[in-house]
Amino acid sequence: MSHELRMTDGGENTDRQFVNALARGLEILRCFQPGKAYLTNADLARDTGFPKPTVSRLTHTLKKLGYLDYSEAMGKYMLASGVLGLGYSMLANLDVRNLARHAMQELAEYSRVSVAIGVRDRLGMIYVETCRSSARVTLRLDVGSRIPIATTSMGKALICGMPDGERDGVLDEIRKADKENWPRIKKDLEKAFRDYETLGFCIALGEWQPEIRAVGVPLIGVRGEKQMAFNCGGPAYLLPHDKLETDLGPRLVALVRDVEKQMGRS
Repeated sequence: MSHELRMTDGGENTDRQFVNALARGLEILRCFQPGKAYLTNADLARDTGFPKPTVSRLTHTLKKLGYLDYSEAMGKYMLASGVLGLGYSMLANLDVRNLARHAMQELAEYSRVSVAIGVRDRLGMIYVETCRSSARVTLRLDVGSRIPIATTSMGKALICGMPDGERDGVLDEIRKADKENWPRIKKDLEKAFRDYETLGFCIALGEWQPEIRAVGVPLIGVRGEKQMAFNCGGPAYLLPHDKLETDLGPRLVALVRDVEKQMGRS
């Protein structure tokens, strides 16, 4: 379970305004991810750490509310259309997607790779818009794809764009989640901070996946929008470091600054 829930050993949150039953229900829904489309109550109990009777009540309730379906043949639960409705409403209300899409597609065609927008979800980034080039080889991540925050250009850019206090909290969460690799991650993030200060964007040279390179830029100071960042990335052989630093990085910065201007940056 995420550290951000701040549960006690008994599985309860110490915040008196926090509704633990609601939090547990949402944790059940979070268990359904790419590659884990069908789960039993036992699977969900293992993944969440919740008692099996609690999981049974939660899945029963979520099914009644239309957020889960149940397959009698498989004896497993799956996400239902109610979840899709919530996701679509969220995407439909993101004005940035409509404002940025044309410029994103132009940059994707120019670079022969992909351009995307992502929002933070705990220690990950979720794609809310993506534009691919017409080239046969490109990075094929769709809307809804999840990537790590600490080792991708998009995630590093988002961290760089955060207020200091919030950034410190996220860095502490990253450290707790991966203590073994934290020294390496910390060193890479420190470089990302320096790059952002001097260049206005962050670069990833295979920290997440060795064959992937990208640049990332945060969306800054726009009222009413979630924290989000843009990236431009693809296969390493198409994106030498010099091209990222002197060409695609500055182009992505210009794209994001134009979007901010259109949205009325605060």
